[in-house]
Amino acid sequence: MRTILRINQPNLGEEEVEAAADVLREGILTDKSGAGPRVLQFEREFARFVGAKFAVAVNSGTAALHASLLASDVGHGDEVILPSFTFSATAEAVLLVGAKPVFVDIDPKTYCLDADNIEENITRKTKAVIPVHLYGLPADMDPIIEVARRNDLIVIEDGAQAHGAEYHKRKIGSIGDLTCFSFYGTKNMTTGEGGMITTNDSEMAERLRAIRSHGEERPYLCSRLGHNYRMPELSAAIGSVQLKKLPTFIEKRRSNAKYLTECLKEIKELELPSEPDDRKHAWNLYTIRVKSSGRRNRVVQRLRTRSIEATIYYETPIHLMPLYRRFKRCLPETEKAARQVFSIPVHPSIAPKDLDRITTELKKLVVER
Repeated sequence: MRTILRINQPNLGEEEVEAAADVLREGILTDKSGAGPRVLQFEREFARFVGAKFAVAVNSGTAALHASLLASDVGHGDEVILPSFTFSATAEAVLLVGAKPVFVDIDPKTYCLDADNIEENITRKTKAVIPVHLYGLPADMDPIIEVARRNDLIVIEDGAQAHGAEYHKRKIGSIGDLTCFSFYGTKNMTTGEGGMITTNDSEMAERLRAIRSHGEERPYLCSRLGHNYRMPELSAAIGSVQLKKLPTFIEKRRSNAKYLTECLKEIKELELPSEPDDRKHAWNLYTIRVKSSGRRNRVVQRLRTRSIEATIYYETPIHLMPLYRRFKRCLPETEKAARQVFSIPVHPSIAPKDLDRITTELKKLVVER
């Protein structure tokens, strides 16, 4: 029986096992404020890695987004501009604070929010913009920030898939007002579940620390609305180990992506992912577009019958989901991409022979009629 080549796979070793065991031996599993010794260590290390002044650990990427909006005082009556071509958590966080998501179209080459579509969607109610660094490729941040500054908008980056990615040689996590990361099991580094928010604003960092522990400014005294978004010490201990390995993980992903591109570049029916010169792709996913209309689903289905876990991210854009249809917009590039793209394995556990198997099968399927 053929080995199933998973679309994503956590890369864990004995170092993570030992780090978790140390926490259990020490007996400090959590901290009421969310700032136990392992969490504080992980926050310092992560802030240093991305080049931000502050990092605040939480228990999921969704929590990071929600807490960031709360800290930015986004609420009822406000509007937030964001792409529809992303995971639903990005828009979900906007609804959770009572604001309205305003979906805008993407750049068809990068699949990230197109800065040219922001200005025309700004109203007197617009409070923030959330660019998503999709598949591990940074959005074009300079024009996004320029529009945001001109219109007094908060920039909250969704970097859930972009650990280690760079824009103009600056790591994602050091550019916007706030950046949100996820450490879910499919990400470039993992704590099982978990998240992080980075910022260069000390006041914002203090707000986030309060929000992650029920809005308390000190024990049993709430000064603002918050939640239980604390990261456990076990997760933070694993995170510190994973962070040390992240540069190696990224280089392996980049090597795998380069190999896939080299093997597939002659297939005219496919549009391969791009990496603009001013950006460093973190390759959380290797995403291909099938140019011929209506063929994508068949290719994905047949790859899966061959034990290659090809996956579609994201087949239903958020603005077409039942919960969000009241915010429906005309987003032609988003809807076209949703019909044509799919992703194949690129993670560090994929061996050269696996890459050969993937590309061989894909070539055969694409030329079939």
